[in-house]
Amino acid sequence: MTLASVSWTQARSWRLERHLLDPIGSLGPHDVVRRLCAVQAQVPSAAELAIRLRQRTSEPGEVGAALAAGELVRTWAMRGTLHLLAPEDAGGYLSLLAAGRTWERPSWIRYFNVRPADWPPLREAVREALDGRVLTREELVGTIIARPAFAHLAQELRSGWGTLFKPLAWQGDLVLGPAQGNRTTFTSPWTASATWGGVPPADEAAPVVIAAYLRAYGPATVEHFAAWLSRGWMGKRMQTRWFGELGDRLVAVEADGDEAFVLAEDLDELLATEPTSGLVRLLPAFDQWVLGPGTDDAHVIPPGRRSAVSRTSGWIAPVVVLEGVVAGTWGLDGDDLRVTWFAEAGRVATRALDAEVARLGSILGRELTLSLMEDGRG
Repeated sequence: MTLASVSWTQARSWRLERHLLDPIGSLGPHDVVRRLCAVQAQVPSAAELAIRLRQRTSEPGEVGAALAAGELVRTWAMRGTLHLLAPEDAGGYLSLLAAGRTWERPSWIRYFNVRPADWPPLREAVREALDGRVLTREELVGTIIARPAFAHLAQELRSGWGTLFKPLAWQGDLVLGPAQGNRTTFTSPWTASATWGGVPPADEAAPVVIAAYLRAYGPATVEHFAAWLSRGWMGKRMQTRWFGELGDRLVAVEADGDEAFVLAEDLDELLATEPTSGLVRLLPAFDQWVLGPGTDDAHVIPPGRRSAVSRTSGWIAPVVVLEGVVAGTWGLDGDDLRVTWFAEAGRVATRALDAEVARLGSILGRELTLSLMEDGRG
């Protein structure tokens, strides 16, 4: 069978449009998040910037207002990290993570001393505590450990890693509530949002989630999806089955020798896409542009530059993107925006970079000065 053929330059250009980066979009925070499936929100300021950089006009605080209004929720999702999600969609993504049943692994049971039979009463305790209420971590922990069966979990529940809370999040028992100063709070998803859609069965959610992923990050493989969803700790067999069950809704394309999937309904648009020329974008830390396909995707991050982007302790650096490929990193020191340009990206696109620095400055509400350094290592 002859596959439809595209170039990765063409595919990235199509993806830039899907990401509201070329052209910049006009959607509000809720719809931007839906378009990207989710936005990583370990660092709330980076999540807000990721959204605002995809909007022609925006105001500070709009993302927080969307959270307060229940138009978004913040909870542990893909790869066990905090994300913003649309509440009507969130349960589908969480369902696929819950399908991994990580809390039933022998290593979990040994370490936490929580057996599979303990989870129903633990979930019940959490749901009862959060029904119609917002509790600080300490208040919620106090409620849980008041039950003698869970008293031994006090230290782990108080840990900032939130490891024991993640299975509860994936099963739809809790989301993060509004911060109280520097204190984390929790509430039930039904309390957080009137449009919470519940957590459907994984096999029901999978085709919806995979379709949403491919609309944002296609062409993509099962491996791309697995890296985005769980960084590979879920069984590939299950995810391969989910892809297979989409049947004729998926088509394979050949992209510069690589075989990957897109939705059949998107194929004509992808084939008609003209490659982008000279487009520069500044994207914040933990941006979905690099997290969606995974930091080991050589079509987005040059292989020799992965360590410059994916750093220690899970930090994902702010990046400069040229025609969809990471061409450098950046950081702010006061009003000084310091760009490290990768030499192999070619001549610095000075005019486009200056325009993007000015756009970022307008979003941040201050004038930025560009400092440029070339890095020849790769």
